[in-house]
Amino acid sequence: MNRIEILLVEDDQDDLDMTLRALQKANLANRIQIARDGAEALDFVFSRGAHVQRKVDNRLRLILLDLKLPKIDGMEVLKRIKHNPDTSMIPVVVLTSSKEQQDMIESYNLGVNSYIVKPVNFDGFSAAVQELGMYWLLLNQAPEL
Repeated sequence: MNRIEILLVEDDQDDLDMTLRALQKANLANRIQIARDGAEALDFVFSRGAHVQRKVDNRLRLILLDLKLPKIDGMEVLKRIKHNPDTSMIPVVVLTSSKEQQDMIESYNLGVNSYIVKPVNFDGFSAAVQELGMYWLLLNQAPEL
């Protein structure tokens, strides 16, 4: 079974489609899990609920996280991931439309690895997603745990 490398947490279908297209364009879309709300994201990360069969030691290489999510918001998802010793080293990139300084400050205080505001047009959005995917999956060196 192929290891899931990216967890994409996004509830907006248009943003989800654009992100997937950008990752496909960069040949980075083979091992992606999609979560449409914060509760589903946490279930996947911590191997609970519908994802109880997933092996926890099958570490993600990247989480792309929107902030405005149903059920459990992105800030709470970020907090739970970064405050758990088993998941704290997974890189989390906030990919959001929020330019609010308070959201940026809170995200960094909670341990986010990067905060990216979604560009308005597809070309800008596509380029941003491709670059972050290439960086976190190909260039970034993470410790083996």
